[in-house]
Amino acid sequence: MTTTIRHRRRLAAVAVVLMALTGLLVKAAVSASAAVPPTPSGWSLVWSDDFNGGAGALPSSANWIIDTGHSYPGGPANWGTGEVQNYTSSTSNLSLDGSGNLRITPLRSGSGEWTSARIETRRADFKPADGRILRIEGRIQMPNVTGNAALGYWPAFWALGSPYRGNYWNWPGIGEFDIMENVNGINSVWGVLHCGVNPGGPCNETTGLGASRACPGSTCQSAYHTYRFEWDRSVSPNQLRWYVDGQQFHGVNQSQFDATTWNNMTGHAGYFLLLNVAMGGAFPDALAGPTPTAATVPGRPMMVDYVAVWQSGTGPTNPPGGVDARSTIQAERHQAQSGTIVETTTDTGGGQNVGAISNGDWLRYDGVNFGTAAATQFRARVASGAAAGVSGLVQVRLDSPTAAPIGDFAVANTGGWQSWRTVPANILGVTGTHTVYLTFSSGQPADFVNVNWFSFS
Repeated sequence: MTTTIRHRRRLAAVAVVLMALTGLLVKAAVSASAAVPPTPSGWSLVWSDDFNGGAGALPSSANWIIDTGHSYPGGPANWGTGEVQNYTSSTSNLSLDGSGNLRITPLRSGSGEWTSARIETRRADFKPADGRILRIEGRIQMPNVTGNAALGYWPAFWALGSPYRGNYWNWPGIGEFDIMENVNGINSVWGVLHCGVNPGGPCNETTGLGASRACPGSTCQSAYHTYRFEWDRSVSPNQLRWYVDGQQFHGVNQSQFDATTWNNMTGHAGYFLLLNVAMGGAFPDALAGPTPTAATVPGRPMMVDYVAVWQSGTGPTNPPGGVDARSTIQAERHQAQSGTIVETTTDTGGGQNVGAISNGDWLRYDGVNFGTAAATQFRARVASGAAAGVSGLVQVRLDSPTAAPIGDFAVANTGGWQSWRTVPANILGVTGTHTVYLTFSSGQPADFVNVNWFSFS
């Protein structure tokens, strides 16, 4: 799934393999629900949801944000892809089945309007630590519909770079990993990377760098299959890999990209995950003409058994109490501070921010591990309701609040104390583990900034 029109692919026809009804029912009976698999030896669980809960309930609001309508507020129309459905929070479109699965069900009203559902994780910091591998996995049955009845169906399990939140116009530079895509009931899974610039660029936008294959054994539509994406920072050059049922079918590596493109899609705080079933749009239309059609049958859900994220390694990458410099470091989780407060934020994902920041204030974070590859950029999520003429600097210092800053950026009124912007700044290259100080300097005594989170890359 993308955030701009894409997937105009020239594709050969793909044969759809149908199972006998008896075999289909037996397969569904034995594989409809399973818990999140045990964490593999040598790995640690980062996050998971196995969609347990009562039949008809919505998925956990602690884990998921429900997207609604035809776009993000201020974002591209029709979610940037030309899809036609209206996303809702109705349990008719989105609900647990009571047996450990999530259902996303496209429906068509009597007037012809299509509705469906799309959810995204609250967490937007899924990213491997330096020297580790991140594994994102879901066990999913695509909508069980094929042929003309499936025209326009577009299920997807995917990830978007965190800077997309609140911007909505920086795609594809911030990166997109399509872990599983399918259209029109074809027995095939697509894995795609989006990056760089649009059109063209190193990811050949709007198509992206992709590959596809038939699902092993049972068709994608008739049974559950496991779809996995791995981001490997344990090797040089780094690698990105796509799997279905443990079989790799697509891969790219860092050496295929210029440094700026790679840094833009991997150097930010991380990714959030999405699950949705769109109807119509650029990808299904490219293969079958305008979709959905009068023959398209509503009511066939995508079923999701679990979503899980693991990271290789079992020990901490940082000293006790420390943190990966390239993760999203929540501002309120400081070890010490001077002159600031913590308050509830209205920024995406909720939580808290540090506020009432003025000249001379500071925040301290112990044991920040930059690893062996130098970090050269700093990003912070900030907001300001400062009066006209009031501004200041957000500075980064290492190991002492009076050390020379290694980088900074200026901030003035952003439209309000909860009107958030992600601001980048270059810093001197940093490796190793340090105590990080955020210090604040202004020529006026008034408060001039709030900080939600920051990260290095």
